Amino acid sequence: MRLFVGLGNPGGQYARNRHNIGFMAVDRIAADHGFGPWRAKFQGEVAEGTLGGEKVILLKPGSFMNRSGGPVAAAVQFFKLPLDHITVFHDELDLAPGKARVKAGGGHAGHNGLRSISAAIGEGYGRVRLGIGHPGHKDAVANYVLHDFAKADADWLDDLLRGISDGAAALAAGDGGRFMNAVALRTAPPRPATGRAQETAQKPATAQAGPQKAPTPPNAPPAADNRTALQRLRDRFT
Repeated sequence: MRLFVGLGNPGGQYARNRHNIGFMAVDRIAADHGFGPWRAKFQGEVAEGTLGGEKVILLKPGSFMNRSGGPVAAAVQFFKLPLDHITVFHDELDLAPGKARVKAGGGHAGHNGLRSISAAIGEGYGRVRLGIGHPGHKDAVANYVLHDFAKADADWLDDLLRGISDGAAALAAGDGGRFMNAVALRTAPPRPATGRAQETAQKPATAQAGPQKAPTPPNAPPAADNRTALQRLRDRFT
């Protein structure tokens, strides 16, 4: 069994905030993979389903971000889960918008949700860091994360959430590399060859008919003339 925790703040006024991208991630997994309805439990909301044959519990803490540890600890204790079977999806200021990284354990790097969870259960759980970019100055961070994504963010945000959903089964199986490949196929798909490179790749090689005469190198000495005097005279006037 796996526990996937999405971090965010409860309430409709926060639903589209950058800080709530963790909620968005688990909502997308639930919708795409036929999870059961969300229901109140563990001081939050849970949905149950399977990913690649593995039972998975999705949890959205009902407390505010800086108190996320209580609901997570309640779920962990109820299911008696080891920390390496827990993955937390959270916003990451230090990653460019649309980027994602998988991390096992470590510190909270100032993230209040992670700080609360680590204090409640320890630091050995997994994380999926979801890039939202940085406003440029630390004094602007609080206002930045508690504001909605801009309209210009819609495309990359949708691609990122689709990639997370595509790779969710791999993540449930403990295969972070395959999960990241699924995300990358959505957020940075391979580009087809274009222009002259494509023409060169598609153009069939032309067969050369018959033996080709080697080019004469520059400044090469004249070839020896083995004709007789009579032949040279005849060639001169014919």
